[in-house]
Amino acid sequence: MDFIEYPDVEMLMINLANKLAGEIRTGLLSHERVTFAVPGGSTPGPMFDVLCGARQLDWSRVDVMLTDERLVPEDHERSNTRLLRERLLVDAAAEARYVPIVPQDEGLEARAAQVAEHLPITVLLLGMGADMHTASLFPNSADLDHALNTDAALAHVQPRDGLEPRVTLSAKALQGAVSQHILITGAEKRDALERAQHLKPHEAPVATVLSEATVHWADT
Repeated sequence: MDFIEYPDVEMLMINLANKLAGEIRTGLLSHERVTFAVPGGSTPGPMFDVLCGARQLDWSRVDVMLTDERLVPEDHERSNTRLLRERLLVDAAAEARYVPIVPQDEGLEARAAQVAEHLPITVLLLGMGADMHTASLFPNSADLDHALNTDAALAHVQPRDGLEPRVTLSAKALQGAVSQHILITGAEKRDALERAQHLKPHEAPVATVLSEATVHWADT
């Protein structure tokens, strides 16, 4: 694991956006298309605001997918897809191709096969909760063992907190990413990250990707 500390959140968001843009651009030098996987939630929004204006990228050759999504309508306030459409897939990045991970009539297995066509992920950005979950891999949840061990690209998840069921990229899909980044802010999440380095994935699912990831952190 590499750890980068930034003097403030604004600098983190700007530098991370530039880093991700550079890696996407490098991927396009040797591949016709690249896959960029990103989290939802409130933390990455300011970074998306910077990245979406990167006009040096040929966004028309970039496939963008979420790392996880709640099973809610796309216009729901808790929809990660809504966040992407409002803050990433705009400006120059409006030319990117969005790859949905939520199954519709075709079912999860068929959707997972469609997602697998875009693997391996070229550039992966993840978040992490204070409980050390990443994507929708939640510690000690009933669905975690399957999500950690399945060969499929996707898994269904029912969070223990009783909130909406979700679809997540599996551990195998996340671990296969060429470049892996984790974005966190605040002292609580830094403490959680330090604990996760000494725990097994069932206790700290983020541990599934820590060894190959670069963690970007700033205090709030």
